[in-house]
Amino acid sequence: MVSATDARWISTFLDAQAAELDAARNTRLAYGRDLKDFADWLAARGLDFATAARETVEDYLVWCDAQGLSKATRARRLSAIRQLYRFAHEEGWCDENPAIRIKGPGATQRLPQSLSEDEVERLLDAARSKGRTPAERIRNTALMELLYATGMRVSELVELPVAAVRGDPKMILVRGKGGKERMVPLSTPARMALAAWLVQRDADEAAARKAGRPASKFLFPGTGADGHLTRQHFYLMTKDFAVQGGVDPTKVTPHTLRHAFATHLLAGGADLRVIQMLLGHADLATTEIYTHVLDDHLKALVLEHHPLAQNTLPRKG
Repeated sequence: MVSATDARWISTFLDAQAAELDAARNTRLAYGRDLKDFADWLAARGLDFATAARETVEDYLVWCDAQGLSKATRARRLSAIRQLYRFAHEEGWCDENPAIRIKGPGATQRLPQSLSEDEVERLLDAARSKGRTPAERIRNTALMELLYATGMRVSELVELPVAAVRGDPKMILVRGKGGKERMVPLSTPARMALAAWLVQRDADEAAARKAGRPASKFLFPGTGADGHLTRQHFYLMTKDFAVQGGVDPTKVTPHTLRHAFATHLLAGGADLRVIQMLLGHADLATTEIYTHVLDDHLKALVLEHHPLAQNTLPRKG
């Protein structure tokens, strides 16, 4: 069982992450899970954060490897431990950071799984027809059109306030990781789907108010504690759309729609830095991975349009 002191270390560290760095809620939850796992492992061996040495942290990482945890998970846990000890050192709780010189396992870079344009169209068609009621089908259409048109993260999509899309905007403001904001354009199909959903949503909200239920501030309201459609619910919905549309369900998640958005833009000749801005990537290197998943279409595009590729005349010395 985690000691009271270790629990205080974790809670204070997470509070500081929220207050000083404006870390996203999902990031803090991940840190909390990782650090609690380490604290549980220590407690089972009669240790705690204050008494852990470098060898202790290394033993924990070996144990994680033996449990079959991926390189990415082990690297993330080591990162959480390093940050906790850096914070604890600044607070004067410990004299040194036992994890600072430990080399991480390194995450194996995996190419993002994407979808073809035909597969995306089949998913969109499925969303238009999948739902128990006309209202659900209208909502499902808006969800999928909006996700594919913007490349938003699923958390950004389900937490989008309804005020962001009022007035038929051609661009909307999205609040991403760490509270960073960016503008993303809306396609014509997405705007049409949103317009239809707003009519339906407003009618549903009016009926809810008459029944004494409070109005929701979210574009896609939900019955859960957060007040909006949950990520887990939408994840399961995308699997249903895949089955309905004849697309392999193992390939389809909300995140693969984000990948498809980026890959299809890049294949169409969009600038990599523009895609970086639209996706909300802090580092261009994160966006560059999409250059590895393109098919021969992009290669042909470069050969057709790059001026050096078209210059068949020999250069003068």
